Amino acid sequence: MLVFANVRERWSSFLAAFAAVVVGVALIATTLIIYDSSLPEVQSRLAGAPLIAVPDQAVDESGSPEDRVPWSKGEAERLVAGLRQMPGTASVVMDRSFYAQAFRGGEPVADEGALEAGHGWSSARLAPYALVTGRAPATNGEVVVDRSLGVAAGSTLTVNITAGRTPFRVVGTVDGPGYYFTDDFAARQQPGVGALAILTDKGASVGAVKAKAAAVVGHKGTVVTGEGRSVLQPEYVEHKRFLGTQLISAMAILGLFTTVFVVASMLVLATGLRRREIGLLRMIGATPRQVRRMILGEAGVIGLLGSLAGCLAGVGAAPLLRDILDGLDVMPPEVTLRVSMWPLLTATATGVGVSVLGAWSASREAAGVAPIEALLDSRANHRTMSRARWIGGLSVLGLGVAFAVATASVAADSRINMAICATMVLIVAAALLAPVVVGPVGRALARPFERFGSAAPLLARAELRADARRSASLAAPVIAAVGFAVLLSGMVETMRVAYPAGDAVKVEGQLIVTPDGTPGNTDEVVAANPVGKAALPTRAFVRDKGGELSVVDALGSRDPRWDKPGQAVLGERTADFLGVRAGDEHDVRFADGTTVKLRIAQVLADDPARGDFVVARALVREHDPAALTDDIFVPPTAEPATAVPGTAVHDAMRYALDDYDTDAKLTDSLATMLIVIAVGYSGIAVANSMAMAAHSRRRDFAVMKSAGATVRQLLVFSVAETSLVATVGAALGLLVTLGPLAGMASGLSQATSTDVDLHLDLPTVTAVIAGCLGLAVAASTVVTWRTMRHAAV
Repeated sequence: MLVFANVRERWSSFLAAFAAVVVGVALIATTLIIYDSSLPEVQSRLAGAPLIAVPDQAVDESGSPEDRVPWSKGEAERLVAGLRQMPGTASVVMDRSFYAQAFRGGEPVADEGALEAGHGWSSARLAPYALVTGRAPATNGEVVVDRSLGVAAGSTLTVNITAGRTPFRVVGTVDGPGYYFTDDFAARQQPGVGALAILTDKGASVGAVKAKAAAVVGHKGTVVTGEGRSVLQPEYVEHKRFLGTQLISAMAILGLFTTVFVVASMLVLATGLRRREIGLLRMIGATPRQVRRMILGEAGVIGLLGSLAGCLAGVGAAPLLRDILDGLDVMPPEVTLRVSMWPLLTATATGVGVSVLGAWSASREAAGVAPIEALLDSRANHRTMSRARWIGGLSVLGLGVAFAVATASVAADSRINMAICATMVLIVAAALLAPVVVGPVGRALARPFERFGSAAPLLARAELRADARRSASLAAPVIAAVGFAVLLSGMVETMRVAYPAGDAVKVEGQLIVTPDGTPGNTDEVVAANPVGKAALPTRAFVRDKGGELSVVDALGSRDPRWDKPGQAVLGERTADFLGVRAGDEHDVRFADGTTVKLRIAQVLADDPARGDFVVARALVREHDPAALTDDIFVPPTAEPATAVPGTAVHDAMRYALDDYDTDAKLTDSLATMLIVIAVGYSGIAVANSMAMAAHSRRRDFAVMKSAGATVRQLLVFSVAETSLVATVGAALGLLVTLGPLAGMASGLSQATSTDVDLHLDLPTVTAVIAGCLGLAVAASTVVTWRTMRHAAV
């Protein structure tokens, strides 16, 4: 009961922590609702197939399950024969998907799913998609298309396939997306089989058929039903889901860290202002354990109430976040929001846990209050730093410095995460060590103003000296806000300069033929540009040195150095992963399910421009007829032919800028959202902490007023002290990010082989610092003025 009474009576003191929990839980609840709603669902084109047999998955170099290993034509036919003999089976369909995209008016029709839009006619039965007009395709020159394309049966349509633009006669339309060719044509485009759809007799038990099908498939694959059929997803949908998950994960992690940081700072501040009260409790017999339980109990109540309010806010904000992610093109299509219990329960548990965790330091400090402090000023705390705080602060500082140094040497994919992690650790270190800095720096900043004869700088300097720990708690939210704003905006600016410059250097002097409105270059485009690098990517399945079936990226090259039948050139990392060396022979399974024995001709130093697993281009085309070619790099000695429709030709700098701009929109948006989250959190804490501090000093103001101070003088004093604290916090926030940003710039310099300097987004940094200073001054001024007004009344 004492806990609830304290929360009720001191509600204003807990307002900042409550607001931080509300915002944090709202963000976590929203992101979990979005994540839950965007989980894979069964494709509409497979909705009519109650059972699907899929091949086993291979693993990547990290051991994570990745691509499914396609069955060869012979393997698939044997499985189909066995499945068709089962009781309850009406039909078995080999489902194939390959690149198909309509061209109209000489330009490709926009279709983000074009890479897997082509199918055999039998696959139309799996939705099922019914014929609206016309008939099924009977020859390899015929196609059935989606009626929404607006092409009438009987007309000719140019469809871009792997070979290039090809005219087809439209013989029918269906009420669903895709291009449906004869099954024979589909088998030529994609010989490997990635799924066998089983259609059952009317009234047949799906469970019984599944058991029989599993026995037929055996160790060669898996039979899925119901929601399990969602394992088959278009590549573009999986890519969007991956990007969206990465974005909301970053938001949730930053929100969680900021919530813990803000709640801990606010509760430490609130506890410090209650030292006299806690000393009185100790004087009447309260034990340190009871005091600690009281502080943790208060935090638990605040966390629970904030979590309940946060869940309601999160449910309301979910549609807004979905629309934002959809605008960034990182949401799977046609996502319907659903509010399950587990996201709300998880968010609530997180909010309560974070509150209690944030109060742990405050509870330890409260438990150490001696009974004699009941007779002292509640703000009196002459120890600037305790031994535990020194040890913790220096340890965390050392860890942060190590992370900042590591930022320069980690892999490119980990550099951003390492920089953010280093900054988080250094922000904690700055908050722990701030009492050592706030007092001396604040006094140094105030000294020049003392010559003007005003008492405000002298009083502010004395206040900073009297209670440096309170000033450090006030500066903590400013450190977090400025730190994250400088880091995130600085990373974007540094990468904006580094990546285009590095890419331009690598391809200097070359002309680059890139897809324009299509997912890749066709053989028609390659034939029109016969000179230059034209890598043909595919996925190859190999046994690693442990004997496990793994998938690697292979490239078909037309470079005379690597374009040799029966041979492969490996990078050192891949060779070590496979446990092979030059001269060895190794079995490689391709996308058509065929296994080929290749001789390892050379093992060379890793080179992303060459590739880690390079084979002859003709070998890839033979075993992966659906593969599309990457960008074509034409050397200065050979001009590219007239650009084929669906392609564009760029010089080195334009190519580098366009290539970076592909990801820049998402990067900029992510940075903006994270800055808003961090600064928004910290802004709430800044305003509330300054208000709490001003309110707790009403007795001091009353004494100074009785001694002759005017309201104007007290307001000037309040503004002066607040400005000093906020300025010191902003300076610390700026300093803690310079190390990680410098490490990131160094790493980018090595990766791009160019000189990369640290770049800051000065307008953003200035706006955030000015915003924090304005919030702090406004909150302190308003509360001070209201306190003086009430005292006058």
